[in-house]
Amino acid sequence: MSYDISLTLIGKPGCHLCDDARLVVNTVASQFRALHAGVAASVQVHIEEQNILDDAELHSRYSEEIPVLLLNGKVHNYWKIDPVRLMAALEEAVR
Repeated sequence: MSYDISLTLIGKPGCHLCDDARLVVNTVASQFRALHAGVAASVQVHIEEQNILDDAELHSRYSEEIPVLLLNGKVHNYWKIDPVRLMAALEEAVR
């Protein structure tokens, strides 16, 4: 079975919380990929970033909550991304 996991980080330039979130998301995604590299090579994690300054709808919806992390299109967390919680959510996505 193959799994495609989509992580979308919504933020803006100059946001220190967004920078922190980016580091957590990239670190956890790398660890998750490494854990599943040999056993489940069909697990893919895609990371996309969106800037609220470039999208009026995103700005209207999330400007008070950035950074916001979506996992497969649904809000996973906002403001501070917990690495343990994110890893657990990624593991749940492949069950």
